Amino acid sequence: METLTGIMIAILIFYSGKLVLKNEIDVNNFFSFLAAMMLAYQPVRALSTLNMIYNQGLASASRILPIIDQKNKIQELEFAKPIDITNAEIKFKNLDFSYEIENKKTLKSLNLEFLGGKMTSLVGHSGSGKSTILNLIPRFYDAQSGDIMIDNQSIYKATISSLRKSVSLVSQETTLFDDSIMNNIKYAKEDATEEEVYEASRLSYCDDFINSLPNKYETLIGENGVRLSGGEKQRLSIARAMMKKGSIVLLDEATSSLDSETESKIQEALNILTKNKTTIVIAHRLSTILNSNNIYVIDNGKVIDSGSHKDLLEKSNLYKNFYEKQIQK
Repeated sequence: METLTGIMIAILIFYSGKLVLKNEIDVNNFFSFLAAMMLAYQPVRALSTLNMIYNQGLASASRILPIIDQKNKIQELEFAKPIDITNAEIKFKNLDFSYEIENKKTLKSLNLEFLGGKMTSLVGHSGSGKSTILNLIPRFYDAQSGDIMIDNQSIYKATISSLRKSVSLVSQETTLFDDSIMNNIKYAKEDATEEEVYEASRLSYCDDFINSLPNKYETLIGENGVRLSGGEKQRLSIARAMMKKGSIVLLDEATSSLDSETESKIQEALNILTKNKTTIVIAHRLSTILNSNNIYVIDNGKVIDSGSHKDLLEKSNLYKNFYEKQIQK
């Protein structure tokens, strides 16, 4: 198109020049026509790219629209009501669960009880189903059979928004946005005041590194917090949980990315976060769960033992092996 346009303009100027020399057209008219033609060139050139833009749009739409049109697999019942949580006592009743991509059951006839206002820990090998148990409580997945009750109310009969509003989650993988630290913490509570953000940051020991940054709370942290260390991202996640103030706290390897010094600080923050709240903890470091009121030993999707740390050391070989390995390290 560029080559053809150049050739056309050259021919037009050559032919018009001959006409001017023969006095068949006026010089002023020639330049007026030439100026009008040059002004029309860019719009005409833009028209030639419409087909390319149109096809690019169609290609993008063919990938995006199926995702937008896809229905959420987690659906509320028509008569769902907001859940009313007081003691935050959680019970798993004969729960079976398996992922779509797997043929085997991840959880098998599982029965668990998490006392309200107490800390309960889950211990077991990787892949035993611990994280799945946590993900079922806020309904990130739905079980194939069985029920989960919170204060004798089935979570499957409650509205998803009211359920998740009561749950604070600190996971091993922290999701952060390419925005300021202030807005990333406010994600847990959009109408939070700056004073609330400062308080949550102080309790989670975030203010130590935030105040050392050039723009402090207005510092942009990059996509998924690429400008922060693993420990700093983990502390922001804990600050979010403190902002939310949910009556149920789920901790999935919350101190996995921290060094020993930072872990001790975060442990103090977690003690504040979990005070008088129903807390479920998953941790490979047994030092973080020794003070739990109850510990479930999970293996292959089943509960094989439960009790306090002292009880399990005496009766559970699997738990004893975990503990001895930690001591050796």
